[in-house]
Parts: sequence; C-alpha cells; structure tokens
Amino acid sequence: MSGGVTFVDPMAPRAYTGRAGDLAGLGGTERTLVSISECLAGWRSVTVRQAARTCPEIRVNGVAYAGWDVSRPLPERPGVIVVINSWKVAQKLARQHPDTRVVVWQHVFPGRHNRSQAAGLRHMNVEVICVSAAHARWLRGFSGPEAPRISHIPNPIPDDLAPDRTERDPNLLLYASSPHKGLGQVFRRFDRLREQLPMLRLAVADPGYLAWPAGRAPEGVLPLGRLAQGELHRWMRRALCLFYPQDHFAETFGLVIAEANAVGCPALLHRGLGANDEVASDPSQCIDTGDFDAIVARIRAWRASSRDTPLARARPEFFLSRVADQWRATLAPARDRILETQSF
Repeated sequence: MSGGVTFVDPMAPRAYTGRAGDLAGLGGTERTLVSISECLAGWRSVTVRQAARTCPEIRVNGVAYAGWDVSRPLPERPGVIVVINSWKVAQKLARQHPDTRVVVWQHVFPGRHNRSQAAGLRHMNVEVICVSAAHARWLRGFSGPEAPRISHIPNPIPDDLAPDRTERDPNLLLYASSPHKGLGQVFRRFDRLREQLPMLRLAVADPGYLAWPAGRAPEGVLPLGRLAQGELHRWMRRALCLFYPQDHFAETFGLVIAEANAVGCPALLHRGLGANDEVASDPSQCIDTGDFDAIVARIRAWRASSRDTPLARARPEFFLSRVADQWRATLAPARDRILETQSF
C-alpha cells in the first residue's frame, strides 16, 4: 500500500480516535474524519496527526493516531497530506514536503484573513476539497481570481441508516445542533408556533462543544443535553421533524439534516441558506422561514401525514460507501487515476 495518506488536524480541542466514546463532545468534522480514515485504511496506510495529542501514538481500527510537531516535517513520507481547515498549516507543510500532494479539507467558511492566502495556496499547488457544492461555489467567490483548485466531496452518513417501525410523535419537534447555529431564533419561532399549536414540544440536543447564549427557553422545550449517536438517531425516528427555522447560520453541509432524512425525519429549513437545499432530500423541506404562515402550514401538513412514514428519505450519494469511493478516486496517485480512466 504505497503512497499513504496523512490527515493533519490542527484545530480539534482535544485528541480523539475511533474508539467508542472518544468523539463525545466533538463535532461533525472529527466524526467525519474518523469515518473516512477508517474506510481508507484498508486501501492505503492512514495516519491522523493531531496538534492536541500529547499521548503516544495509538492504532484504532487500522488508523494510526499520533501527535504533530508543527516545527518539523512529518516523520512519514505520505503520498498525500490532507489538512483540516487551516490554509496556513497547509502552506507550511507544502514547503516542508515539496514533492508531496497537499490538500485542504475545508469544513467551515474561512475568515476574511484567509482571503489573502488564496494566492499562496494556488502558487504552491495546494488544492481545497469542500463538503458541498454550495460551499465550493461560495469559496470560489470568496477567493476571487487567485482561487486555488476547489472541488467538493459530501460528508458521509452511515450506510445502515434507514427508517424503521418507530411510531412518529406528531407533537415532537427536534433541534439537534450546537446552540450557536441559530437556536435563539429557533426558540422565538417555536414559542410563536405554540400559540397556534400548544401541544407541540421541542426537544433540544446539544453536542456540547461550544457554550453559546440562546436566551430563555420557552415553554414546551425538553433539554436533552449531549446524546450518543445511536440515541440521537432514536430521537430523530420519533420526531415529526428536525426543527431548524433559522436564517442566521449557514451550514457548509449539515450532517444532522442528512442523517435525519435518512431515518425518515424531514427537516424544516430556510431556503437558500448554505447547503440546505442541496442536502435536504425533498424541496418541500426548504421554505422562507421568515414567513411564519409558511412554517405553520408546513408543520400542519407534516402532522397530517405523520403516520404515513417515512416523511423523508436518504440521498444515496451521502452514504459512507459512496463517499469513501469518491475519496479513494480523489486521493489515488495520478498514475492510478490515468490507468483507471484508460481502462474504460
């Protein structure tokens, strides 16, 4: 397995692996990195280097998790280095490893200070992989004429996510994101919605990786705190919908939306915001959430159909096996990509 892959994570607040419980309190970026790393481990040697890791290297599910010294070149000689989010780190590693392909795996919208670094990425032949087409379009506009090569691969959901026979509660809505993703606005719209539908409840699951003031929780809110992934999926199966009527925070992908849809739970989303329209499996899930009557109408329609489950479906292109195939094709050495093209 020549030409291994090294992922470099300079951002995570603490070390993690793919062991059960190790991802608790972290976000979708770390969970996605672990999923893709484990899928690639049977194809190439895979190392995940973390700035936050101070303990010795450990191997979990075929992936080596190790620390990272920013001042030194990587001790291994990978075929590809994939850097999480940091354009500055990617350029530093490109200088340290001039003969190695370097990729930025961009999960967030970069800050304005990054704009001036776009030319540096392009000059050093560092490419960027975004997590949605909407994200990639935004980044091309942000970077301007000096944009590096930009593509996208969606974040993955487990292959086995599917609806089951769980009875859906027509009065239960679910918010399952960090509170900085518009929870204050969601609270206000839920409070107003209950004036017309007082039987509604809003369960709030908070992954716990960022404290954020969201204001007073209105009547009918059920705080769930941090949930294990399986437990969160059980709430998604029970809920009428993922209740996300906010226009303050744009998702670069929206993993929770894709997962909810996969188990049959629709998501009430703001049309045109971030990747919402791209990730939602049905256009009816995306409305103008500034139109309160549209929110009421959508909730009433779903309540009337709540026993006709599922109300949503998975987008097959988001399943892990499909996404992992895209990563293999993208990270394969150039000679392998040429041979594969010639074989058709």
